Amino acid sequence: MALCVALLPVLILGGMQSIFAFRAEADSRRQSLELAAGRSAAIARARIEAAGVLLQTLGPRSVGLECAQRLADVRARLPGYANLIRFDARGRVACAAATTPYDQQRSARSWFQSLRGGSTLVVAADPGAVYANEPSVLAAVRAGSPEQFEGAMAAVLTLADLKVETANRFLPGGAEVALADSNGRVFAATNPSAFGAPPAGWRAIAAERGAALWSARDSQRRDRTFSAAPLVGDDVFVILSAPAPRLLSWAWINPISRLLLPLLAFVLGLGAVWFTAERGVIRWIVYLQRVAAIYARGRFTVRPLQAERAPPEIRELAATLDAMAGAIVARDASLMDSLAEKDALMREIHHRVKNNLQIITSLLNMQQRALADPAAKAAMNDTRQRITALAQIYRALYQGPDLKRVDLRPFLEELTAQLLANDMGTSGLVQTEVHADPLVIDPDRLAPIALFAVEAITNAQKHAFGTSGGTLRVNFHVRGEEAELSISDDGPGAPDSLGGGVGRTLMTAFARQLRGKVSFETHEPRGLTVRLVFPTPQAVGPSA
Repeated sequence: MALCVALLPVLILGGMQSIFAFRAEADSRRQSLELAAGRSAAIARARIEAAGVLLQTLGPRSVGLECAQRLADVRARLPGYANLIRFDARGRVACAAATTPYDQQRSARSWFQSLRGGSTLVVAADPGAVYANEPSVLAAVRAGSPEQFEGAMAAVLTLADLKVETANRFLPGGAEVALADSNGRVFAATNPSAFGAPPAGWRAIAAERGAALWSARDSQRRDRTFSAAPLVGDDVFVILSAPAPRLLSWAWINPISRLLLPLLAFVLGLGAVWFTAERGVIRWIVYLQRVAAIYARGRFTVRPLQAERAPPEIRELAATLDAMAGAIVARDASLMDSLAEKDALMREIHHRVKNNLQIITSLLNMQQRALADPAAKAAMNDTRQRITALAQIYRALYQGPDLKRVDLRPFLEELTAQLLANDMGTSGLVQTEVHADPLVIDPDRLAPIALFAVEAITNAQKHAFGTSGGTLRVNFHVRGEEAELSISDDGPGAPDSLGGGVGRTLMTAFARQLRGKVSFETHEPRGLTVRLVFPTPQAVGPSA
């Protein structure tokens, strides 16, 4: 766009020069046609006047026995005359240099009557008969004295002499000449098809300016340029017809070439700059854009090697981009190392916490065996089960793929199996059924769920199964924005099966921590279901 704006004045200047040249060419053509028409009229007028002098000179001696021979000799010596004729007072042919057509109405013709009325010279626009085999005009002079009309001397002038003017080097080829009357009707022409009806007002313009110029179509519907000049007064006119300039003619090519050269310079300059910009800048920028798009997708191993053939500025930009990619790769490697180190450290911390909790569990187990009071043993066992659940959480964290989240389904399966395995020696055979939907949650929400399950399973072991055993069902389902954990047994289901209210209190506290609610459902004839309904952790969000 900048180049277009810079070169636009040159193009505008070339266009203005082309317009001025075209107008100058048109004006020159108009002047040439007007001058040619005027000169043709002047030549024809001079020929007619010369014919009048000749006829007046021959007039007194044109009657006699050797009249035809004398006229034939004169015609032979003077080119341009198709015939010389002597008419008597009644319009009959007295003698002629060549064959003359018969015209019974000649004496009544307007041109003959003009001579009878006293006119000295008449050019017949409509002679009434064809006096030559080629385009011609009839010029006649009065014979006799002013008081007595003795007939007329007529000369038939061909238009061939006027045709020489159409070969002017300033005119296009194919120019034709014609004679027309005051109404524009062509009565003699070198090529009648090259003429047509003139426009209105042409006669007045020709009489005022000496010539009239217009453009129109001829009888063959071809575009032509016409020029008219008066020949004899306002009665007879010379009309010149020339072909209109075509697209490939010099009249068009000469002005258009003045526009084509600046336009060609404009196009070549624009093309050169565009090619240079495309090959030297744009394609390399596009290449660097592709490399940057690859870097945006995380593939920093690609190097802009093709930019080594680019200009120095592009090479510097590519080197900067490559250095930036290398720095990102190094930084990512450092971050990955730090992340791996942090991950290993966190796993080690979780492992040690789990080990410490297991040590506490072992100490509690030893203390439990040393106690003799059944109530104290039961309380110690409940505490040990709770610590076991917390240790299970840390073990799931450091053994799992993610240090921040745990899959609840395998956790519940393993926690249930471990709780039941710890009391296998003191209770009957317990058959377990665990059905859990997959749900990945964080440790903060997993801890109250695990402790809730510990309380429910522990109470079922103590009060539902006893030494006879039974069936324990652990179900966890996710239903949209709500999750449900239910633990069922087939024990007696009496209200006192909750351990004097301690288990109920703890489970209610854990449900409140999860923003949920707990219910205890007794089934007939046997069985108890402890149900925890709480918002799905994923639906609650990190702020819960």
